[in-house]
Amino acid sequence: MAPRRKLIGFDPETWQALELLSRDRGKDLQELADEAFADLLAKHHRPRTLKEALKQSTRSEPANENRPPKRRGS
Repeated sequence: MAPRRKLIGFDPETWQALELLSRDRGKDLQELADEAFADLLAKHHRPRTLKEALKQSTRSEPANENRPPKRRGS
């Protein structure tokens, strides 16, 4: 699947800082953006892939929680 594209604007100071970071780290802007968006999604507990989404959905369902069995007569 081809990557989706979106035009994003930066103020001059941010652009200069990103250019310097890119040179210092030996990464292009796309690699920096991929890392930044992955971190942002992780911070907000959002899955990046279908596999992660399915794994997350099974954890959030109460039926999948390990609970001690109920005792009879209590």
